[in-house]
Amino acid sequence: MWFHKRMRPLFLLFVPFLYAEVGVRVDAYAERLGAVSRQIWELAEVGYKETRSSELLQSELTKAEFRVQAGVAGIPTAFVATYGSGKPVLGLMAEYDALPGLSQKDVPKREAMLAGAPGHGCGHNLLGAASVLAAIALKEEGFAGTLKVFGTPAEEGGAGKVFMIRAGLFQGVDAMLAWHPADSSAGSNESSMANISAKFRFHGTAAAAAGAADRGRSALDAVLLFGHAIELMREHVPPDARMHYIVSNGGSAPNVVPDFAELYITARHSSMASLDDIWKRILKAAEGSAMATETRSEPQLVGAVYNFLPNDALTGMYDRNLRKFGGIRYDGAEQEFAVELRRTLFTEPGLALGSEAEIQKIREGVFQASTDAADVSWTVPTAQLSVATYVPGITGHSWQSTACAGMSIGRKGMVLAAKVLAQTAMDIYRDPKLLGPIRAQFDKRRAGFTYQSRLPADAQPPLNYRDSKLP
Repeated sequence: MWFHKRMRPLFLLFVPFLYAEVGVRVDAYAERLGAVSRQIWELAEVGYKETRSSELLQSELTKAEFRVQAGVAGIPTAFVATYGSGKPVLGLMAEYDALPGLSQKDVPKREAMLAGAPGHGCGHNLLGAASVLAAIALKEEGFAGTLKVFGTPAEEGGAGKVFMIRAGLFQGVDAMLAWHPADSSAGSNESSMANISAKFRFHGTAAAAAGAADRGRSALDAVLLFGHAIELMREHVPPDARMHYIVSNGGSAPNVVPDFAELYITARHSSMASLDDIWKRILKAAEGSAMATETRSEPQLVGAVYNFLPNDALTGMYDRNLRKFGGIRYDGAEQEFAVELRRTLFTEPGLALGSEAEIQKIREGVFQASTDAADVSWTVPTAQLSVATYVPGITGHSWQSTACAGMSIGRKGMVLAAKVLAQTAMDIYRDPKLLGPIRAQFDKRRAGFTYQSRLPADAQPPLNYRDSKLP
């Protein structure tokens, strides 16, 4: 018995043909984790509120004999699950937060499960479940080294991973394997957009709007002036910059001069240094708006994340394994669903899913979105894999992607992602020398740069950032 437990990793290194391919292990647990992904889809819990979603993933890992640390980094829904010991140390990232207002049934027409409620329009129900599925398959296959699953809440604007980095949770990890739902499958050498987001709260003086407006100082006026300043600024920032905002609180009643109003803004650019300059101007615009309306501006930083640092060597391994496992086969009902869903985009249905999804070449350039996984990529060698869980042409953060994430099209993509992640990890466990070029790429791309989060050193996780209530 001692010989079996201690020597099994050596057998895996030198005679892997004695054991089932890791993809077979994934298939064995696919239905179970598919059901978990559906439960998380139905729960649709927003950032830092993903209590039951996190517990579901933790439960599966505990059953698989992972050692689970819950509530890490001061975040109730964050966790780290560990299996094995020694080097190499590989990590998988799990996300499970939903988006506000994207509740949707798994049907190809707009039909909310609950009007105004959250929904998984970015497929994080699949993302977390696939990473856990890959981890369980690796554990069942056996390996020499350590595997960690990082449960990372509030990716959608809450910067959960940044606080986990600060807590030192990623220290000692040799490589991080990440993936994300998409409308096609590919390894990615794309970077992403750095972003900074904040809620600008303006405080004024309340008064009766009809009889004593001259005594009031409108916080809403300050918000409107601030928004106008941002609109004028668009002409004078780099053309690839992005600034988008909502008025998250405009007062309580039209016959009362609002003494409180709030504007929630996100600014993005592919360079953090350029974004720093843009953000300084946004702060000045807020100060000027408060000065002009005789109100007080109180910016509350919500999140700040870097642009993604790609890793060619690790992406190349994704690409090889993605080609090994091939595309995804869809049945007639799924193809009919795809055709109907694409009609909602006012496009020709001819590009709907065929019998097998095409695997595209490795993507390059800048992806026009942001993620806190980028901050991890500046601290640990990390690569991102995209796998088709949406119908082609569908984008994330839409009711259409929510529909796909809750049905079989999404779950089939989830299983393929788990296979690629698990096989890539197993390749490294079997030949740790593969970490050499991965680390070399990381050091080359990061040369001369020190990562420093734009969140203040004393910032705490904004556990209620999805709330917009009066102070």
